[in-house]
Amino acid sequence: MQSALFDPGARKRTVSLTVNSDLYARTRALGINASRVAEAALAQALREKQAELLRAEIHQDITALAEYVAAHGDPAAELREMFGGPDAA
Repeated sequence: MQSALFDPGARKRTVSLTVNSDLYARTRALGINASRVAEAALAQALREKQAELLRAEIHQDITALAEYVAAHGDPAAELREMFGGPDAA
């Protein structure tokens, strides 16, 4: 189950955005809802940034684990030796 990155039911807020005037005029003439498109684009940008931050955090954790194993040995291997691994009879 994936948790929401933001509350989709939160109250709407009026904000000021600067966009290309010709682009806005043409999209408005075609009935494109600029607010809906901007909200969808912001949600996508938020998902991408959160994924980037998560990847960086995971990379940092993997690096720290590798450094720990290099300095102190593999704790999982030690436990398998002590208690017998899945292939122990």
